[in-house]
Amino acid sequence: MFEYKHIDSDGNNIDLPIGKVVCVGRNYLQHIKELGNEVPNEPLLFIKPSTALSPLNKPVVLPKNLGPCHNELEVAILIKSIICKASIQDVEAAIWGAGVGLDLTLRNLQNALKKQGHPWERAKAFDFSCPMSQFVTKSKIENLSNLDFNLIVNNEVRQQGNSQKMLFPILKLLVNISNTFTLLPGDIVMTGTPKGVAALLVDDQLTIQLNGHFSINTCVI
Repeated sequence: MFEYKHIDSDGNNIDLPIGKVVCVGRNYLQHIKELGNEVPNEPLLFIKPSTALSPLNKPVVLPKNLGPCHNELEVAILIKSIICKASIQDVEAAIWGAGVGLDLTLRNLQNALKKQGHPWERAKAFDFSCPMSQFVTKSKIENLSNLDFNLIVNNEVRQQGNSQKMLFPILKLLVNISNTFTLLPGDIVMTGTPKGVAALLVDDQLTIQLNGHFSINTCVI
């Protein structure tokens, strides 16, 4: 399938290894409400392996015969140095940059796993479940707490988000995560999705934007 590499906003390879993806669930209030979930007291964390990554500028691959697969567009943070039990200053210095990624979710399977009290990985961590954009270096980002991003499906806006609406802002998220998982160079943190999750369909045309930085056109296969 499509080989994933970290790339910058000019299309150049970033000299970092391909690591794990630490994901944050339930970080936007309106998304929590649309799925009828409880508001968490601390960040809800799960992991996707490196094999979940695929390039977002290539077609988005849906798993077949496993039920509806929902879009969840999120701000993604690329880590450039080790973070462990870190301070705000530590995590700020360890960020290479930001992009966006899709946390593809097999919703029916996730709901069944949740009812049984089981982990979500079968619904969240399958191969190619994390299509990832290029990354904009932190020096070109004015404010990590004011990043606008959009998902447009077949010319209709489906998701609109801004990082200032996160329940747990990016730098505090990284501090929290670093007290549970050591983050390594090349790891990615997915910071949660806003409302607007819905099933993707084969042949859907997608436009994915990190406003002020880039726009990506792709399709679903």
